[in-house]
This record gives sequence, C-alpha cells and structure tokens, in this order.
Amino acid sequence: MSDDIFSNASLATLAIRTGHHRTVEGEHSEPIFPTSSFVFNSAAEAAARFAGDEPGNIYSRFTNPTVRTFEERLAAMEGGESCVATASGMAAILALCMGVLKQGDHILCSRSVFGSTVLLFTKFLVRFGIDTSFVSLSDPAAWEQALRPNTRLLFMETPSNPLTEAGDIRALADLAHIHDCLLAVDNCFCTPALQRPLSLGADIVIHSATKYLDGQGRCVGGAIVGDAKTVGEEVFGVLRTAGPTMSPFNAWVFLKGLETLDLRMKAHSANATALAHWLEEHRNVDRVYYPGLVSHPQHDLAMRQQSGPGGILSFDVHGGREAAWRVIDATRMLSITANLGDVKTTITHPATTTHGRLSPEERQTAGIGDGLIRIAVGLEGIDDIKGDLQRGLDALG
Repeated sequence: MSDDIFSNASLATLAIRTGHHRTVEGEHSEPIFPTSSFVFNSAAEAAARFAGDEPGNIYSRFTNPTVRTFEERLAAMEGGESCVATASGMAAILALCMGVLKQGDHILCSRSVFGSTVLLFTKFLVRFGIDTSFVSLSDPAAWEQALRPNTRLLFMETPSNPLTEAGDIRALADLAHIHDCLLAVDNCFCTPALQRPLSLGADIVIHSATKYLDGQGRCVGGAIVGDAKTVGEEVFGVLRTAGPTMSPFNAWVFLKGLETLDLRMKAHSANATALAHWLEEHRNVDRVYYPGLVSHPQHDLAMRQQSGPGGILSFDVHGGREAAWRVIDATRMLSITANLGDVKTTITHPATTTHGRLSPEERQTAGIGDGLIRIAVGLEGIDDIKGDLQRGLDALG
C-alpha cells in the first residue's frame, strides 16, 4: 500500500495501516517472521545485500520484516524519517548515546529522569569519557547556563517520572540547535497519541515500548525515532554491530498495541484526570502532581504541547515511607508494581523502587520524597479505582 495515501492521515489510521507490506500470501494481519537468517538466491545477491548495494533481509539481529513493520509504523506516528527498535527502553537510550557521542563529549540532562537513565549516564558512560550534568527540567535558563563547548546531547523526559513536571520542548530544541547539539525527548508517558516532540523541534524521540505502546504489560522493548542520518545510519549502525535487538514476537505484540494506542491514551487521561481531582480533595493527601490540574506548576505549558494530560500521577501523604507503604499495602485491586502504561492500574513507591538506586541526596534534589506514591491509572472503572485507593488512604486514619 502506497505511503502517499497516508500523508494526511490521522494518528489512529497511521497506527493501524502503516508499515505492513503484504507478502505473496495476501495476509490481512501482520505476520511474524521468527527466523534468525534469510536465504539468498545466489552468492552475488548475498554479497550485494551484505555490502549494502541491494536492499533486503540479511540477519534478524538488524533486518527482520516484523520488526521493520513496527519501526515504520512508529516512525509514521511520530512524524520521523527513521526508527530503530531495540530490546528495551534503556537499550534505546544506550544505542542513541553510542551512536551520536564520543569520548570527551558532554550530555546535559533534566534532573527528573528515570533512575536507570541517571545511572547509565553517571556510572557507565563516564567510564568512556562522556560526562553528564543535570539541570532543572522546567528552567530553560538553567539549561543555557550549564551548556559547555563540548555539549553534544540534551536529554529530557516530559512529563517527568514520577512528578509529571513538564519541560518546554520547543525552547530547548531552539537552544540545542543554536549550540549545534541534538535534543532527545523521552516520550514514554505521552506517546505520539498525546505529544509529538519532533513537530516541536526535537531531533530524537525515545520510547520504552514496554509501557503504553504495548499497553498490556506483555513484552519488553524500546525504540529511537528521528531522521534518516542520525537514526537511520548512526544509531542503526550500533544496532547492527552490537545487537540490542527487538525480537520479532515482541515487535508483533507492539504492533497490536499501537492499533489501540489512540483510544487507550484518551481513556487513560480521562480516568487519571478524574482520580487526580478526587485525590486533590482528599483529607489524607498533601499534594497531587498531575499536569491536568490547574494547580500543576507547568499546567499551561503541558496543555500547549500535549493533546491530553496522560495517565500518570503522583501524590504525597504525610508520614513518610511508613505511611506510603501503609497506603500501598492496604489496596486490594491495584497492582503493586513499578511498571506503567498497562490497562491495569499500578501503584508504587518511587523512593524505594524506580529511584531506589539513587542516593538520598539525589532523590531529594529530584524532589522525590519518602511520602510520594505514583499511580499509573489504568482502564478499570474509575469508581473501582477510587474505591480501592480509598481503602489504602483509610489505613492512615
């Protein structure tokens, strides 16, 4: 099916129709190609494929039709030229860094990012001579002040994990390009259904496909979306050589997830908005962090660059870790797990799970207190979610 018919298509249509090139079997649903290698018609054809003189499949570490369908579909949804699928979200970030950075380069990163991202930058990349500085996500002046002559990559999550802080993508993209840097945006919380960073000037979009792209907590995977040069050549070269590869089965599962992404993200946003308003009025809740609330410090910015507030919220309870754990342990329906993006509502204590490997000082700087609870609001009935959480909050007396 010609791609030109999708030039003005909606996101819902792109998520269902793009990327699939039917085989001679005429299948309607995307097929899975669980094969490690591919057969050539001649030695000359094999040589041409390996040399890059002829397109086609070579080896599933870097060329697989099912994975390619996922890559083409996600690239279309994000508005990018190229996509590289990886084994996990963290593998995507690592592949990006290996593809665009070298010894002596500097990363400027928002302070409020996933704990494993912090550790990747500060514990492992530093061993190879790549330094990282952290700044406030919501303060463009701090980003400009922290730039160095050797800064090559600006990296941000917006909304952030777990406080849902918003960063100004367009302002930071302009700043990056003035100083000959790339801006990478982790779009895990919003997905292209709610936010398209490339259209706001970002160069790279990162995904943990494990989360909302799948939507049902079934598989682990990641993706990098961007232009044909940076992603299609430099990052793809890392995948081809180092092999942090997405499996064909996982790619097929993610394809099925993308088909309902637009519907799910609207439903997640609706449930999370209702829950956030309810929590904001609850006597046992000190503060709610959710970009859909007018009380959120970056509410106006978030609503300008997002088409919806998303499904993630956090809130503080008085009494620190003991009180937070009491709330979590008293729930009966919500799933106690650090994963997010599932149709099932999940609840976790960030200070001892997602950000537990950070030092107390690092958590304090990031604003992650011991009384903070994060909820990834699922698609159950909102009254059932409230009722179960009420059971937890009642445990505080």
